[in-house]
Amino acid sequence: MMRRFAVSALLFVFLVFALCGAASAEPKDYKGKIGISLPTATHGYMGRVNWWVKKAIEDWKKKSPELEFLVVTADSVSKQAADIEDLMIKEIDALVCFPFDSSLTSVIEKVYEKGIYTVVLDRGTTKPVYDVYISNDDEGYTREGTKWIAEQLGGKGKLVIIEGIPCEINTIRVNTIKETAAQYGLEVLDSQPGMWNPEKALAVMENYLQKYPEIDAVYTADDDMMKGALQAYKESGRKDIKIFLGGAADKEVLKMIMEDSNPLVKANVTYPPDCIATAIGLAVLGHNNQVLEGFYQKKLPVRITLAAELITKENVKQYYVEDELNFGK
Repeated sequence: MMRRFAVSALLFVFLVFALCGAASAEPKDYKGKIGISLPTATHGYMGRVNWWVKKAIEDWKKKSPELEFLVVTADSVSKQAADIEDLMIKEIDALVCFPFDSSLTSVIEKVYEKGIYTVVLDRGTTKPVYDVYISNDDEGYTREGTKWIAEQLGGKGKLVIIEGIPCEINTIRVNTIKETAAQYGLEVLDSQPGMWNPEKALAVMENYLQKYPEIDAVYTADDDMMKGALQAYKESGRKDIKIFLGGAADKEVLKMIMEDSNPLVKANVTYPPDCIATAIGLAVLGHNNQVLEGFYQKKLPVRITLAAELITKENVKQYYVEDELNFGK
């Protein structure tokens, strides 16, 4: 298993190196109008995604000033669908889409069938209507986290889950947590949606604290929700919970781990928001009929899965990005 994660990690390093190399390579001059559609930054993770969008655009424009990027954000599925239709009217050459959820499949299919180079990431589509799909390893993400919790609790304990927005990747995450928990001796008391939102997660955690007199660990699989759950626990005055585990390497959470500032937060799991930057690079290369340096096939891979890595105090510094901006800061 660790060998598979290592291979995935090497693939990601290879991709980043190759894409960065492509962005700076001479004498290539990339052209095209790249449309980028993603959800509005209403929480920390998506704020970080937006930061990486800006960074990727800046990096590509330095070497290929003829590239044009159109970025649109949406606060609902219907708004995102309308945004994508509008990008088609503006005659984009490639689309990078971070879908609100997989219900956007039909509008993404229109783009793909029109011959526009299409890169979809994260939440995905219900069928392969893309040239490239890039995702994080949702199974590995939650499997690694659940295993770590079980190890810290000595193979027994009561666990509550705070889920994200109901969608395909949320289902994968929750099912993997439950399966891994059962495998390693943990009892899952409950699992409720926190919608990847700290306020909603706070309310779910308040309910858990009233409902269950004994809880050993809380797994939110998202750092924004973990912050809300931590606040509810602190305000409750209870002292029984031993572990809170989120995910996606929020800068503030990584600082907690580095500085040992919160005894309840000792680890995290990567879910890199810079995958959007890689997706933008893939769209530029794909539209320009280029592949990764050292990649012998004539077309880019159809599916790319990025590795999920456990973060602890021993390795946290390599995941901490000083310049990365958190949403709202």
